[in-house]
Amino acid sequence: MNGLKAALSEIELLNDKIANNPNMKCEMMICPPATILGAAVATATKLEIGAQDCHAAFSGAHTGDISTEMLTDLGVTAVILGHSERRADHGETSAQVMEKAEAAHRAGLVAIICVGETEAERKAGQALNVVSGQIADSIPIDCSHADNVVVAYEPVWAIGTGLVPSVEDVAEMHAHIRDLLKGMFENDGETISILYGGSVKGSNAAELMSVANVNGALVGGASLKADDFFGIVEAAYL
Repeated sequence: MNGLKAALSEIELLNDKIANNPNMKCEMMICPPATILGAAVATATKLEIGAQDCHAAFSGAHTGDISTEMLTDLGVTAVILGHSERRADHGETSAQVMEKAEAAHRAGLVAIICVGETEAERKAGQALNVVSGQIADSIPIDCSHADNVVVAYEPVWAIGTGLVPSVEDVAEMHAHIRDLLKGMFENDGETISILYGGSVKGSNAAELMSVANVNGALVGGASLKADDFFGIVEAAYL
């Protein structure tokens, strides 16, 4: 829950940094709050704009909610679904995440589906099982493919804490997710992007982004300032 109108200046600065670095070897997206989505789309000519959540219904009596069609109407191209904070703070289930993903695909949006275990689940040796269940129950098989689904692994205990899993732990989980996706989608399973999220910053980005099956980063706090966010790009992709 960050981002007033003043934050548009950071998006403009980030846009300029991308324009001045044509050899950048990655795609960039910012997912601001709904209140500035339209203005962000108008500001960002060199990066994509995504949303932080959506409702599964096309329309109806859902005061305060935003449909995927409303997002595409603004020029948004993707939506984050099942973020750990949505799952924890709002009791959002994987079944609800799947419904939202289906709605995203209905509207032509990329669904960025978040999965990840809590500290207690990892300490109990259940991390792989937890993520397996979230993958199976959050991603719709009949309408998902490599162009409209991104999986983001975000260990809950590493989000905003400064704690980062070991490279070995990240490699194990991302390999596990890749195997799950290959089992679900065959050829598409090889090419669906898997992002890592959890205390990513310029000082650890290169190491994390070099891990097998890590295809990018889902950045939280470090995305609030253009210099910090682009520092991750400079470390890993320039």
